[in-house]
Amino acid sequence: MTPFSIAGIQMHVSASHSNVPVMKHKIDVMMSVYPWVQMIVFSELCPFGPLTHNAQVFPNTTENEFCEIAKRYGIWLVPGTMFQKQADKVYNTATVINPQGEVIGRYNKMFPFYPYEVGVTGGNEFLIFDIPKVGRFGLTVCYDMWFPETSRTLAVNGVEVILHPTLTATIDRDIELALVQATAATNQCFIFDINGLGDGGTGRSIICGPDGRTLHQASNGEEMIPIEIDLERVQRSRELGVLRLGQPLKSFRDRNIRFDIYQDGTELPYLDTLGKLNKPSRFDQITEALQAEVSVNENQIGAQHWINK
Repeated sequence: MTPFSIAGIQMHVSASHSNVPVMKHKIDVMMSVYPWVQMIVFSELCPFGPLTHNAQVFPNTTENEFCEIAKRYGIWLVPGTMFQKQADKVYNTATVINPQGEVIGRYNKMFPFYPYEVGVTGGNEFLIFDIPKVGRFGLTVCYDMWFPETSRTLAVNGVEVILHPTLTATIDRDIELALVQATAATNQCFIFDINGLGDGGTGRSIICGPDGRTLHQASNGEEMIPIEIDLERVQRSRELGVLRLGQPLKSFRDRNIRFDIYQDGTELPYLDTLGKLNKPSRFDQITEALQAEVSVNENQIGAQHWINK
């Protein structure tokens, strides 16, 4: 057995002021009530909310504060994400801090929620890190999970636990819960999907195991979610199969097919027919209605012409 204790914190997030003091208080409470916790994960954009004008250069004083509190308690800490200002670009960045209070890596969200996450640039590097005598961890953020290539890349590089800060305040939360379960099962790993509240989401954080089953799903209120996991479950699932049935990672390894759509230079003409990546508007609906009306009229004229003949 390889036990490790991870706690998600689902809390109210405001876009009008800093949430850092409350985050630090939540850590204090967590470590007082559950001193056995070894890692704490917050939701996406938890420190300052989802407004890009709060973007900061890294490293910064806020990150330093989180390093200090991680060192004080001797815990691993992922304080959600913050917008990072880098030259003329803005990234959505998650920081990973070790128990010595050191930043061991930063991950830039690869797939900003276009066309809504305006002005944010996607990252192009994965973050994978090992916790000695425990296992291998990796990060994705929110919309990244809608692209299975992100999680699969982590899994084939041996990641056993995917930490997934998210900010979902939209009506597709049910879909995302299903995605978390499916991603955990197809990659045979643990996933900690931690959502916020208020300006930071609608809650319903979810933790799934390597068989895709839900270990815990939070409500729509504030919640501390400390869970001890056994990473040997990942290895057994990957060796023996999901519920001793399908072995998707082995089948992916042993596949006979090469996926040409991923090769540089491959033409994908169908995708070009889908139009630009932009927000739908009422004008689009009017245009669609007019086009439908024209189509109906043309069909009626064609039918009348056939009858007259």
